[in-house]
Amino acid sequence: MPTDRPAPARAPRRAVLGVILPLLGAVLSGAGAASAGPAQWAPFPVFEWTPPFDMASPRKERMYVPLDRAERDWRLCVSFPHLKDAYWLGVNYGLVDEAQRLGVGLHLYDAGGYDHLQTQVRQIEACVADKASAVIVAGIDADGLNDVLGRVHAAGIPIVDLVNGVSFARLDAKSLIDFYDSGFAAGRYIADRHKGEQRSISVLWFPGPKGASWVTRGNQGFVDALKDSNVKIVETAHGDTGKRTQARLIQAALERFPHVDYIAGTSVSAEAAVDIVRRKRIAETTRIVAYYFSPGVYRNIKRGRVLAAPSDLQVIQGRIAVDQAVRILEGRPYLKHVGPRVRVVDQQSLSDFDPETSLPPVGFNATFDVN
Repeated sequence: MPTDRPAPARAPRRAVLGVILPLLGAVLSGAGAASAGPAQWAPFPVFEWTPPFDMASPRKERMYVPLDRAERDWRLCVSFPHLKDAYWLGVNYGLVDEAQRLGVGLHLYDAGGYDHLQTQVRQIEACVADKASAVIVAGIDADGLNDVLGRVHAAGIPIVDLVNGVSFARLDAKSLIDFYDSGFAAGRYIADRHKGEQRSISVLWFPGPKGASWVTRGNQGFVDALKDSNVKIVETAHGDTGKRTQARLIQAALERFPHVDYIAGTSVSAEAAVDIVRRKRIAETTRIVAYYFSPGVYRNIKRGRVLAAPSDLQVIQGRIAVDQAVRILEGRPYLKHVGPRVRVVDQQSLSDFDPETSLPPVGFNATFDVN
């Protein structure tokens, strides 16, 4: 249910937060000015979990309606695991575009990868030191940020949990889906393609880095979707969602299982697999499914190189997180725990899919600051 919270008494700082971290050696600015007013993307259908912050809670459908404009120039601080996976570029765009529309500032930190937990801790500490109005965090590890988030909370700074999910108990809001749904949708897609077949269907499964909440949930959903089917996971390999790491995992697994029917996993796994199966000349016999969405996966679905991928509408998740943060700061009613419905995209459903919900526009570059 909507929740009221009084706005903090302190005034926001107008200084740019922290030091801009380079991505691939350079910080790129890709956002133009946006005008305030009613959001063109809304109202948007979402699930609301009640009680909040428990993915096992009942969920009901709501229409999410964001604010037209913020009352003050709040300064939001955002922490990402990395921007190596183009999935996060969609989240980045949603955050940036919504911050501009509402008229608030934003600074984004990129920790550099799922093996850089302490970097993310230090960056969140920098948000506190710079007196950010609110912190939006996409956590590297479900439990590993609890101490630093405790310090954020103690400083009176609202916390919005974005995309990945953290276990910290004193959050103010969540903007995310249950990655169980994404994993389940990908697994069910494969299982449904082989209903009634007598032979066993083999899958190599690459769910992402161990320890991340979204990986645990995505893996469970995928495994559950294959129960009582003729589809069998012959190997599961965890690893960071950098393309080199995923390519190494896939190459090694194919050495052990050269004749599998499917490679399934993260969007980075799928993109890496496209090149590998083409080089090995097994594209006709080894098909590829991702369990979340990215620009590269979208292109490869259109080209017939990836069969399908569920989209969790990551642009919308980013937009909602910004709106939640502003509502909390201004003492407006807000939905504490929401996320859009996951939907599967394949060649047959492409015509009904709105890419603006999931992908940044062409030409958008990683953007670290909105002033």
